Amino acid sequence: MIFGFYAIVAAMLAVALALVLLPMIRRAREAGRPRQVFALALAIALALPIAAVGLYFAVGTPVALNGVPKQAPMNIDQALAELTQHLAEKPGDVQGWMLLGQTYGAMQKPAEARDAYGKVLSLDANNTGAMVGWAEADSVVRPDHTIDGRALELIERAVQLDATNQRGLWLLGISQFQHQKFAEAATTWQRLQPLLDPGSKVAQAVTEQIAVAQSRAGIAPTPAPGADVATGPALQVEVDLSPALKAKLAPGDTLFVYARAEQGPPMPLAVAKLAPTAWPVHVTLTDAMAMMPQHNLSSVQRAFIGARVSKSGQAIAQSGDLEGDAGVVDVADKNPIKLTIDKEH
Repeated sequence: MIFGFYAIVAAMLAVALALVLLPMIRRAREAGRPRQVFALALAIALALPIAAVGLYFAVGTPVALNGVPKQAPMNIDQALAELTQHLAEKPGDVQGWMLLGQTYGAMQKPAEARDAYGKVLSLDANNTGAMVGWAEADSVVRPDHTIDGRALELIERAVQLDATNQRGLWLLGISQFQHQKFAEAATTWQRLQPLLDPGSKVAQAVTEQIAVAQSRAGIAPTPAPGADVATGPALQVEVDLSPALKAKLAPGDTLFVYARAEQGPPMPLAVAKLAPTAWPVHVTLTDAMAMMPQHNLSSVQRAFIGARVSKSGQAIAQSGDLEGDAGVVDVADKNPIKLTIDKEH
């Protein structure tokens, strides 16, 4: 269906955003103008995908691959009219409103995008994607491009619901930096670090921003992730999926492997986010994967080890997710820890 293909296009927008922000982050560090650079980065990142959308409409829809004659070219205004008409007929379509918000964002209409995301939130108050989308659009609409008021409340709520929401953590850190809460910004971005591919340009850029925030806060820089892995805990976890549940695995599912304190807050001591393409999956949990530097594997003697296949891609458990655990283990244990995902949430 055309709406399914739109969803794929929407996913590409997030990739474009990450790629465009990198040079802007570096210039922010050098020039010391976080607000101006943030605004410019958002504007460019929203403009780039328009070319891809236009190319799609010039070529035709994916139905042509099945031998069906290619439809007449459709411009973005026609596609928008079709989507708007669909939503008028089915106003409860959450995914449709999400797509409308993303489309308005690509058309550089942040006020309309914010309204569309607001409609999503009226239908699904816990939709973290809409929370982040609303806040991001609102920051573009505001003359000073700050993330404040309801936008900040939504970002904080999104991160609370999904501790691995990368865009949410990034924007929360920006808001804290804008409000000169430099130490808090550094801590927030440190929570983002272990969710990024080690050695990637994005991870390097985030590390640089952490250094800037720590410098502004007047605190000593922390070692880069992985610097103390050799001396800290390293739990080797092997995760397998029960044969009875393999039929429930679907493309796009996300695997979370985590360790949390035996007693204490539910925030993970270490978490890995993976694409379950082959089983068993092997991962090593270390202090570099902590959500907060002070709340890591080294801070406890024993930890609960679990794994979950998330259907929504969010860290918080939802109905239909597949789960399993290895119980509580000693964090100094060097032996492989085996667990099987064998139940449905």
